[in-house]
Amino acid sequence: MTAGRYRVTVTTDGEPLIQGWWGSEVTARRKFASWVGEHGSRAGARVTLVDEETGKRLTEWPATP
Repeated sequence: MTAGRYRVTVTTDGEPLIQGWWGSEVTARRKFASWVGEHGSRAGARVTLVDEETGKRLTEWPATP
């Protein structure tokens, strides 16, 4: 099975905690929101959604000023 185009990553203090890949941006955005809810209270947590095809970061939490 190949990885999907959209990657969601949760890091804590810059270290990867969990990652997942989805072929659908809609599904990846749902997972992004879910993981913010599940892991956002961890100290130093950051959640990102990246389009692996373009390399563009689509969204991140918390938002960078």
